[in-house]
Amino acid sequence: MLAVLFGLAILLAALILIRPAHASKTLAFTGLFVLPVTASVIGVDRHIENSKQTSFCTSCHVMQKHGRSLLVDDATLLAASHFQGGRIPREQACFSCHTTYTMYGGLQAKLRGVKHVLVNYFGEIPDKLALYEPYNNRECLHCHEGARRYLKGETHSAEPGRMEKMRRNELSCVSKDCHDTVHLTSEVDSIPLWKPEAAK
Repeated sequence: MLAVLFGLAILLAALILIRPAHASKTLAFTGLFVLPVTASVIGVDRHIENSKQTSFCTSCHVMQKHGRSLLVDDATLLAASHFQGGRIPREQACFSCHTTYTMYGGLQAKLRGVKHVLVNYFGEIPDKLALYEPYNNRECLHCHEGARRYLKGETHSAEPGRMEKMRRNELSCVSKDCHDTVHLTSEVDSIPLWKPEAAK
């Protein structure tokens, strides 16, 4: 940000030196348009980056159990095994699996986040949180497609055409008898949690 502002200052000084007769117009244009737009763009970009952080997501009390479920000491649970096994960046655990890997996926995730904040302050928070739409296998396949463990997995290759059904979302990765328990939020307060510092 400092580099951008420094560059604008040099450009502004050069314009004033080259065309002193237009200095007031240049200053007015810069002060009323260029600087506010630049500061807004930089601010929005910073916020978008900060909102990808796991700590940002779990700072909302409604999401705290989801955050704790990443530490459930059970490697069979999807979110916990990905988080604890280093399969996703720990500092972006939520964003890694809950953004849509499409052109505007990050923006869609942020707009849903704004909706969450609005519901939190002005609406009624549901007893049980639910996804806005069925979980798209694209979010899993973004990382797993082509991986040996995925391709050789017994359940993935159990029947002919099963993997193609997963690619077309005809069979969900998070369906019954597959990875149906993603976040164990209902029991997270009563079961042991993994302590990363104890593993060192």
